Amino acid sequence: MAPGNDTQISEFLLLGLSDEPELQPVIFGLFLSMYLIIVFGNLLIVLAVSSDSHLHTPMYFFLANLSFVDICFTSTVIPKMLWNIQTQSKVITYAGCITQMYFFLLFVELDIFLLTGMAYDHFVAICHPLNYMVIMNPRLCGLLVLVSWIMCALNSLLESLMVLRLSFCTVLEIPHFFCELNQMIQLACSDTFLNNMVMYSGIMLLAGGPFVGILYSYSKIVSSRCGISSAQGKYKAFSTCVSHLSVVSLFYCTGLGVYLSSAATQSSHSSATASVVYTVVTPMLNPFIYSLRNKDMKGALMR
Repeated sequence: MAPGNDTQISEFLLLGLSDEPELQPVIFGLFLSMYLIIVFGNLLIVLAVSSDSHLHTPMYFFLANLSFVDICFTSTVIPKMLWNIQTQSKVITYAGCITQMYFFLLFVELDIFLLTGMAYDHFVAICHPLNYMVIMNPRLCGLLVLVSWIMCALNSLLESLMVLRLSFCTVLEIPHFFCELNQMIQLACSDTFLNNMVMYSGIMLLAGGPFVGILYSYSKIVSSRCGISSAQGKYKAFSTCVSHLSVVSLFYCTGLGVYLSSAATQSSHSSATASVVYTVVTPMLNPFIYSLRNKDMKGALMR
């Protein structure tokens, strides 16, 4: 079809990760397996934290929220992708695309804020252990999560409303496996300057800001622990942060890389492939990273 301008569109086409028919069963089986691991693994963490009184601490409060958000996060993307592969259809309605984009943005931003909250929790626990329970009281923890939900919901709503004002061409193929904000903006025929400004401003404030906070928290942890003469003390302090840093690094390197690199390149295939890491791989690894290296969590799961 020749490019044109059509504001009364009813559907988009999600091209997915590959057009090769022989790869579709492989992709379906792989993503179904990862989705089941994500749901059951993170659900186990939520149930363990909520049912075991030993885990009613700020650290596990943030972890349970992170696990819940990861389930919701992947559930906005993977089921639709699996359905499209199974039915051999690439169609997603306009309303469904906007809805998917809204909830995807909401939960990915919540992931960022919860990871930041966990970094602050580690900072207080290691650098101010005597005042830990005073600083990280239940009221503060609940307030941090509530404010995170409100900020993320408002930003996601703003981004979605900004997309609604766009006019789209008659070529409505999204070279991705879900309705990703940047890909939606690139499809538009109308002026997208304001959309790009809002998108990158949101990235700098809601992703860059928390990232700076995470770096600051761990720089203070490193500087405070370097003064410990005991090698065992250093190991204990740093081992509690290794799991969190690994998740943060994987999530940020791929997530921010996808959005920031889009300003310099239009390689949609590499963008979709990189998106798999922070949308699927990271939520799948979280239960293993946070439970297998944690004696309290392993004990709660056994009980």
